[in-house]
Amino acid sequence: MIEITPAIALNEAELGWKAVRACGPGGQHVNKTSTAVELRFDVRASPALPEPVRARLYRLAGSRLTQEGVLVIVAQGSRSQEMNRADAVERLVALVRKAAEPPPPPRKKTKPTYASKQRRLEGKAKRSGVKAMRGKPGME
Repeated sequence: MIEITPAIALNEAELGWKAVRACGPGGQHVNKTSTAVELRFDVRASPALPEPVRARLYRLAGSRLTQEGVLVIVAQGSRSQEMNRADAVERLVALVRKAAEPPPPPRKKTKPTYASKQRRLEGKAKRSGVKAMRGKPGME
C-alpha cells in the first residue's frame, strides 16, 4: 500500500508498469535498454479515491489523463529503471496529495471602510495640488 494521506492509500496492484526506451541523447546505452518507465493508474476505477478527490485529480492531471480515465506518468530522468519507477511513484503521490487538499473557501467581497475612502480622496486631492503647481504662473 502506498500511503497518500492518513485517509487515502493506493494499492500497488492498481498501478500498471511498462518499460519503454528513453528518448534523447545517451549513446549506445539508451539505444539498447528500456530504462524509462510508464506508470498507468486508473483514476476512474480506483476504489481508494473518494469522489471529490477524483474530480480534483481529473482537473489537475490535464493532458496526462486519457479519455478512459487512466493517468499516465512517464519517468525517464535516470539511467536506472528502479530510480525511474521511484520517481514516477513520487510524482503520482504528489499529484494525488495535491488533489486531496480541499479547495480554499471562496473569497467574500467586502466594501472599503469610510476612513479608507477618505484617505484615498485626500491623497488624490494632494496629488492634484502638486500637479497643478507644475504649470506656468497665471495659467488657470
